[in-house]
Amino acid sequence: MTIIASLLRAADLPDSPTARLDAELLLAAALGKSRSYLHTWPEKIVSSEAALAFADFLVRRRGGEPVAYILGQQGFWKLDLEVAPHTLIPRPDTELLVEAALELLPATPARVLDLGTGSGAIALALANERPAWQVTAVDRVPEAVALAERNRQRLGLNNATVLSSHWFSALDGQRFHLIISNPPYIASSDPHLAEGDVRFEPASALVAGVDGLDDLRLIIAQAPKHLEADGWLMLEHGYDQAEAVRELLSAQGFSEVHSRTDLGGHQRISLGRLSC
Repeated sequence: MTIIASLLRAADLPDSPTARLDAELLLAAALGKSRSYLHTWPEKIVSSEAALAFADFLVRRRGGEPVAYILGQQGFWKLDLEVAPHTLIPRPDTELLVEAALELLPATPARVLDLGTGSGAIALALANERPAWQVTAVDRVPEAVALAERNRQRLGLNNATVLSSHWFSALDGQRFHLIISNPPYIASSDPHLAEGDVRFEPASALVAGVDGLDDLRLIIAQAPKHLEADGWLMLEHGYDQAEAVRELLSAQGFSEVHSRTDLGGHQRISLGRLSC
């Protein structure tokens, strides 16, 4: 006979700041309950089926597989999103893009584009917060497009549209008041690619050439053709790339170029306004 408290004690996940949280999330999923249930009923008996499911989850987590992929879901902003191994796992750092976008434009009608949407996290968060906005989300990976569309439909966000497009390739003639993106920005030689959760995420969504700036350069170069006058381009980038991205924006003719810091004090997003 196994109880909740003993299963958690025996989880034996690799030591990390999230080890206890990981174990609780996995056990709650195996039980089909919330994390609060675990703390409210620590002496509840666990069925053999749930214990076996938990054991399988633990094996996968000990092998390094991210909890989000094991559970197939991840919270982002105010949304619960389906996630899968062909897209990046939405991260709290990226919520800075959502926060900045909501501050930048009023709640009146506007057209917004999310490039490389993955699970749809940024686009759907914005569509949820701003019903008057028309948000277009694009990705070149068919599985990502299908995933973002499933998330859109489940959340009932009719002011969002998901399209297949390699950056701007399917958007000829379309212009937006805001273009936003969390593109690949890791250098191909970065040792972090062989560490942690990143090992399980798609390289195509992470790596952007020798210096990590290939996709950022392309987006910045092509964005002016798709922005309304005085429209904004907002980009997430690596913690040490802010200066380079600001220089690229300025060289392309953007004004009011600046960067914003995340909770860790790193400049993680840069933006600029298209000069008239």
